[in-house]
Amino acid sequence: MMLNIVGCIVGQHDPWLILPALGVCVLGLIALFLLHDRAEECVEARRRNWVALAAITGGVSIWCTHFLSMLAYRGPLPLGFDLPLTLISIAAPCLTIWIALGYIRRRRDLTGCLAVGGLTTIGIGAMHLIGMAALIVPAHIRYDHLGLATAFLAAMLLLTAAFHIHVRTSGRGRTALSVGVAALGIVVLHFGAMTATTLVPGGVVVDPNLHPLRPLSLARVVGLVTAAIVVALVAAALLDRLLTDLRGLTQATREGIAILHHGRIVEANARLATMLGIEPSRLTGSRPEDWLEAIDAVPLILVDGGLIETRPRAIASLDRCLEIASHEIEYRGRRAMVMSVRDLTEQRRAQRQIEFMAVHDPLTELPNRAFFNQALESAIAQADQKGPFALLALDLDRFKAVNDLFGHAAGDAILCRVAAILTAAVNEAGVVARVGGDEFLILQRGIEDPECVRRLAESILEAFAAEMDLSRDPMAVGVSIGVSLFPQDAVDAQSLRQNADVALYRAKTGGRGTASFFDQDMDRTMRKRLALEHDLRHALLRGQMRLAYQPLVSTDSATVIGHEALLRWEHPERGIVEPDEFVPLAEETGIILQLGEWVLSTACRTAADWPEPMTLAVNVSPIQFQLPNLAEIVARALDESGFPAHRLELEITENVLLHDRESTLKTLHRLKAIGVGIVMDDFGTGYSSLSNLQCFPFDKIKIDKSFISGVATDAAARSIVRAIVGLGQSLNLPVVAEGVETAEQHRMVLEEGCPQAQGYLFGRPAQPLVGVQPLARALRRRP
Repeated sequence: MMLNIVGCIVGQHDPWLILPALGVCVLGLIALFLLHDRAEECVEARRRNWVALAAITGGVSIWCTHFLSMLAYRGPLPLGFDLPLTLISIAAPCLTIWIALGYIRRRRDLTGCLAVGGLTTIGIGAMHLIGMAALIVPAHIRYDHLGLATAFLAAMLLLTAAFHIHVRTSGRGRTALSVGVAALGIVVLHFGAMTATTLVPGGVVVDPNLHPLRPLSLARVVGLVTAAIVVALVAAALLDRLLTDLRGLTQATREGIAILHHGRIVEANARLATMLGIEPSRLTGSRPEDWLEAIDAVPLILVDGGLIETRPRAIASLDRCLEIASHEIEYRGRRAMVMSVRDLTEQRRAQRQIEFMAVHDPLTELPNRAFFNQALESAIAQADQKGPFALLALDLDRFKAVNDLFGHAAGDAILCRVAAILTAAVNEAGVVARVGGDEFLILQRGIEDPECVRRLAESILEAFAAEMDLSRDPMAVGVSIGVSLFPQDAVDAQSLRQNADVALYRAKTGGRGTASFFDQDMDRTMRKRLALEHDLRHALLRGQMRLAYQPLVSTDSATVIGHEALLRWEHPERGIVEPDEFVPLAEETGIILQLGEWVLSTACRTAADWPEPMTLAVNVSPIQFQLPNLAEIVARALDESGFPAHRLELEITENVLLHDRESTLKTLHRLKAIGVGIVMDDFGTGYSSLSNLQCFPFDKIKIDKSFISGVATDAAARSIVRAIVGLGQSLNLPVVAEGVETAEQHRMVLEEGCPQAQGYLFGRPAQPLVGVQPLARALRRRP
């Protein structure tokens, strides 16, 4: 078959027309596949248009190839063409290729390619047969049906292969290979069909009035028109792809873009319209200043390389910030200005938020310490113009207990309520700041006299009483206020703060829930306290602390059975500082933790040399019980000293059980497990004494010396002593009488059955001496 086709082409056709026919065929197929690729890249609405154009381009080019090949035929008979049938034949390949391209989108496998190849072959074959029917020639047309079927089958296989290569492969050579195989299929179909066609002269009369299309004219028209259509469509596809990609690029950017000529917008992307909140069509022909205004209120003038911060003119967009960058370009052959608009609104909002958070408390949104310090310095600098002012230091009462009991979330809610109360209490000239956990400061300007400050403090206390009623709200807190005035109390920020803190300290120690004004006596007291605190922090390192031991005796025999370790401070300038003066300060500042550990380890080392079964008693502060490792500290002191645990007695007051009772009881049980004795000191003066005895198995109770001092003269005191001793006997607890200073007190304590006693009668606190034994014998000889 191929030999017949080659012979037909070489021997019966004009090569000068065959070559243009092949050129048009190749060009048309290139256009077909390129336009199909373009269609696959587009959205659905545009894809349909490009598929139709691809089908028209392919169909027309194949039709042109067919008729140019027909015109190249050199036969013995003159040929003409019927115009209506010639035009009708164009529709067959265009329609079938359009259907085939739509089908192959859904079925891209081999079966789909085979169906597409068959459809295309049917269309081209139909075009060939209609074109043959359009011949005007004085002869009969006869077909070799087998040869015709063979040509159609071969063309179908080649076209199927061409579409399979096109949709199933990739790479640069894909289009060229597809075009080559498809062109071969078209050549095989046309010339194979021509080989199977025979013209039998005679028997056909041509109408002399019929003016058929002449071959040369038809060749020129068909070739030029088809080539022009194909080239135009390919160029349109490439240009559309370029423009679409550029338009997609401008639409994809987050910046608004507009091109201006003579100050007016000639083109803009949709992003700019979205930024301005208008329809895109309204931008064309308008000026940028119609929609935008400079933030600094200067005229909106665009210059090459300039940057301008603007905002939309809409009133609802006052917090919007748009940055314009402008550059000169050449657009459509003339000078133009491109304006790119970037939305800085979120960036500016984030920046303002960062700046706000830098000087404000994140929880209450009140000014923080840094902001307040600046405001205080500014108020001092402007005092000559704006007058004197007051500084109020506030601290919440019961906040720590509420926070521990109800949790941090409840504590945060309370702080926000407090912030609202304080903000409502001050006027617009005041500044309220949160500078610590539950610490607040108020700077109130426009103070005419101290009475105004007093009214402000009273209004704050009244607001707390109304909003924070403890009888109705278990999470209610109070407030204590300290006030210092400028310039009466100080003229610099640091001194003002210190004086307000001094006044606050007096308010808290004076009963809480009150306001206190700074005065010089208060200042002297505070300075004395601060100096004492400073010296106390260094007392251990300077070797000023020592231990004294007060004997504990058996009441009936007056023999020494142990000693209680008592801390003493010998200051080189102050002399002997009484425990009642420095111990509360040590507990308040936390220094008691260091002192308590030193007392325990030192006393255990000293007592390690005492004879059996003499005991050692050491007082433990409630602050020390807040340490989770108190039991480990005691065990370490015993191990390092070698003192037996069963001879150590730790004395605690009932106040220990008031703070975190559950945790305290766990610590007491861990101490008990070590073997240490636990003694309740100052029994009868605390809260819920009987319930405390019930909740923990104490080893001993000590009657407070306030009851012992009146036992000889006060019947009520003696009854209380008798009741406590009876309680101890019923609970099988030894009872110690503290503060026994006279023989009469000793006799009465002995008569009431108290087994142990302690006091100046038996010995003042000192280093344990052997001489206590003669003292005990002397006591036994007394009547």
